[in-house]
Amino acid sequence: MATYIVLSTFTEQGIRDVKQTTQRSEAVRELARKMGIETKSIYWTLGGYDVVVTFEAPDDESMTALSLAVAAEGNVKTQTLRAFSKDEVAGILGKLGR
Repeated sequence: MATYIVLSTFTEQGIRDVKQTTQRSEAVRELARKMGIETKSIYWTLGGYDVVVTFEAPDDESMTALSLAVAAEGNVKTQTLRAFSKDEVAGILGKLGR
């Protein structure tokens, strides 16, 4: 499973209905589960992003489908980052051939 970090900011619609943000997060968690994606953590944050979520997904295509489904709701704009563990980076570095 690949790890993804999603940085989210509320849209005008999302901030207008901010009182529903925790319910929306549960809907995202359930949608992710149905798509074979595990929601590892959800945090509401201060600063440049309003919500930070970590997921484990089987592949980029599954994560992209979830991201598009969330974006289509219109409550947040997201930036998705593929995250690598220390062991994964060690494997990547081993492929450098130097």
